[in-house]
Amino acid sequence: MKLIIQIPAYNEEATLPQTLRDLPRALPGVDRIEVLVVDDGSTDRTAEVARAAGADYVVRLKRHRGLAAAFALGLETALRLGADIIVNTDADRQYRGEDLARLVQPLLEGQADIVVGDRGVAALAHFSPLKRWLQRWGSWVVGRAAGLSIPDATSGFRAFTREAAMRLTVLGDYTYTLETLIQAGARGMQVVYVPVGTNPPTRPSRLIRSIPSFVAISAVTIVRFYTMYRPLRVFTTLGGLLIAGGLALGARFLYFYLRGGGAGHVQSLILAAILTIVGFQVCLIGLVADLIQMNRRMLEEVLHRVRRLELERDRGK
Repeated sequence: MKLIIQIPAYNEEATLPQTLRDLPRALPGVDRIEVLVVDDGSTDRTAEVARAAGADYVVRLKRHRGLAAAFALGLETALRLGADIIVNTDADRQYRGEDLARLVQPLLEGQADIVVGDRGVAALAHFSPLKRWLQRWGSWVVGRAAGLSIPDATSGFRAFTREAAMRLTVLGDYTYTLETLIQAGARGMQVVYVPVGTNPPTRPSRLIRSIPSFVAISAVTIVRFYTMYRPLRVFTTLGGLLIAGGLALGARFLYFYLRGGGAGHVQSLILAAILTIVGFQVCLIGLVADLIQMNRRMLEEVLHRVRRLELERDRGK
């Protein structure tokens, strides 16, 4: 059983040595633990410091592409290196290395495909009350979108089985946390949360530059990927609301018409017709989107099989 700990890093030469020192190098049920650092186009000595601090592998992006790209490269590299379990953690030492054993235990016992560390965001002292509330509310929204119970949607302390990692496809360019949970829910993966501790912050978050921008980007991400994986539900709901509005206005016109005052409410009839027609069109769009989604699922299955064959070929060399 080989476990690879991947660490996306961008200009983390100051915190990376301590982060690497905190990571365990032996765990019950694991034969070998290796560390992979993904340098996201750093302008400092992140790559050199990672090698000097004991990282087994360092891969570098030629330019800074963001957390999502670094995470995706880390997954692909860890799979090619033969990982049976992949753990993702942050380079800024937010998560405690001692909790890694708790994180991977459900995977070793075969109880989960993905395990996420629950930081207990409702009680984190270094989060402002607004940020704690937004984290709880956002996790609830993502849980509804994914069809999972999610107490901490933005936690980056995660463990994946090899099979789960091969099935994940990161399409966004901002972060992977919300997208991968929605994907996991849509694909019927078993996601388990375990409580983990955190260390005091070493620097301000680079991902959350401001609360409004974070909320806006997260909302767009949730809507985008929920619509991608459950298009029929989204479009039929929207179309149903439009049709219901059209029927209500039509009933209003009919009411006044029967009372002899229909001539003064022709606008309601016109708007009712427009809403009803548009509603049916939106429902039809939903049917087309659902067919496209089914086609995409077949393509994802083909991609998964191709990826598995490539990795088995590389492993056999």
